[in-house]
Amino acid sequence: MKQQLSNYLNRYVSFTETEVDLFYTYLTVKTFKKKEHLLKDGQHCREKFFITEGLVRSYKIDSKGQEKIAHFGIENWWITNMESFVIDKPSLFYIQALEPTTVLAISKSKLEMAFEKIPKLERLFRIITENMFVAIERKNELYMKYSSKDRYYNLVDHIPDFAQRVPQYMIASYLDISPEYLSEIRKNK
Repeated sequence: MKQQLSNYLNRYVSFTETEVDLFYTYLTVKTFKKKEHLLKDGQHCREKFFITEGLVRSYKIDSKGQEKIAHFGIENWWITNMESFVIDKPSLFYIQALEPTTVLAISKSKLEMAFEKIPKLERLFRIITENMFVAIERKNELYMKYSSKDRYYNLVDHIPDFAQRVPQYMIASYLDISPEYLSEIRKNK
């Protein structure tokens, strides 16, 4: 796991082995069974999670009782409920493992300590946050500009193995279309 983390960190900023080792001491390995929640609606999100193995989804339940998936997380992605984590308010979202999942978790206080000891980490997390906002903007643009069918093909083209790992009804929820319509899109490909 440490090597996986090192490879990830060094994609964005150059870290020494000593810096990676030190950062690793701030992290806690956690495992979650399929369908187990990392976070539930109403809980305070106290950690950021680096996914080393597995797949998770972030979702909320709307006023009609329907699950609305905001995003997914796969290996080498960070996931958290940012609003709850940053301003310490109850989460409006759930984060749930869709497969057996292993993460490296870090609390806000430990992250702040790590920032002080390894200043390059702040740059790394700034880059990660910027990339996250770019991804959100791209998703918003796709929703405004393209049809449901095109959004599906874009998702499958950019993350091909992802579509094989996620149940189709969850992909439909993420794309904000009905499972029946998604089935029709897939059938007419």
